[in-house]
Amino acid sequence: MLNFIWIAFILIGFLAALGQALHGDLEVFSRVLAGLFDSARTGFDISLGLVGVMSLWLGLMKVGEGAGIIQLFGRALGPFFRRIFPDVPTGHPAIGSMVMNFSANMLGLDNAATPLGLKAMGELQELNPKKDTASNPMIMFMVLNTAGITLIPTSVIAIRASLAVKQGLTGFNAADIFLPTLLATFISFTTGLVTVALWQRISLFSRPVLAAYGGFCGLLAALYLGLHRLSPERMAQVIGLLGSGLIVSIIVLFIAVAALRRIDAYEAFVEGAKEGFGVAVKIIPYLVAMLAAISVFRTTGCMGYVIEGIRAAVVALGLNSDFVPALPVGLMKTLSGSGARGLMVDVMTTYGVGSFQGRLAAIIQGSTETTFYVLAVYFGSVNVTRTRYALACGLIADAVGLVGAIGIAYLFYR
Repeated sequence: MLNFIWIAFILIGFLAALGQALHGDLEVFSRVLAGLFDSARTGFDISLGLVGVMSLWLGLMKVGEGAGIIQLFGRALGPFFRRIFPDVPTGHPAIGSMVMNFSANMLGLDNAATPLGLKAMGELQELNPKKDTASNPMIMFMVLNTAGITLIPTSVIAIRASLAVKQGLTGFNAADIFLPTLLATFISFTTGLVTVALWQRISLFSRPVLAAYGGFCGLLAALYLGLHRLSPERMAQVIGLLGSGLIVSIIVLFIAVAALRRIDAYEAFVEGAKEGFGVAVKIIPYLVAMLAAISVFRTTGCMGYVIEGIRAAVVALGLNSDFVPALPVGLMKTLSGSGARGLMVDVMTTYGVGSFQGRLAAIIQGSTETTFYVLAVYFGSVNVTRTRYALACGLIADAVGLVGAIGIAYLFYR
């Protein structure tokens, strides 16, 4: 599937560029070529930037493993994870890594989530009997990662607050998308979980799964009740405290417990950090390949053609088309996080940060994930070339999550 998508992006983009050139746009291929070079450089820069972060977090994870904390996290969520990852043995290190990855994603801490996710994928590869083919646990993990729940869309709130100041808005609540984003990510996560579970014939009607969902709904309610009445400035402070404070506390916990158990934490950290460089370098070709194809598709205007086609279909059905200007954010987010962020800012600048379109763009940005990027990076890090149905399930979760975000925006703001 990934091979088909990659080829399709390039061929469709080329045909679109050829058509534009025949109609007098003599610079179209220059733009395509410049975009290819930029995407290759971006892929390398991203991978290079990951070296330090990967070394830091893989080193800390090695300390946590030596201290037994990772195993403790795994046992705490063991019943739930045993149900949705039946092929992963009880107590395997991959469980702890996946727990940490999900926790970082929920808090909007991308820099922490990526290396933890790559660590988990490497540990799942150890259990994989066919090293070039994605296993069932790998697919479940990848889809839940791309459809992961975001409790706190920190970066989106910060961007909205900054734009509100530039647009002269006083008393603007930049965090008013907090609850809608929670609900949209919950829809996406549930869709991804159910889709993969049906594919893998995993029954979700069990006490551990129902208890986990009940506990999460309680956490959502507690967060909403505790934060929704705060001022934007105060909410930003509390959100920052929750996210960064939790991660720093976990780091200190790893080191403190390792010291109490007389484990050489420094040597353990260095041993884990050495893995960071190798993993970051390994993903470069996969990432460059995917970003190059996306660049061709985007710079030739194919994304714009898709959007206009959707607008025409919506109008023909007699439906409200107010959501269409924000739709490119959701479609781009599956391809490029930075590209989607730029489109979000463009929508907020054009229509206003407090407009329906601006709010919807923020909800979409905070509740969707870069599926193609994650798939290329995660599977590329372990040299998996046959991804089976991972992309299909990820895109289904993205599509349902996008529709859910639109519906929630209409419910809250219309």
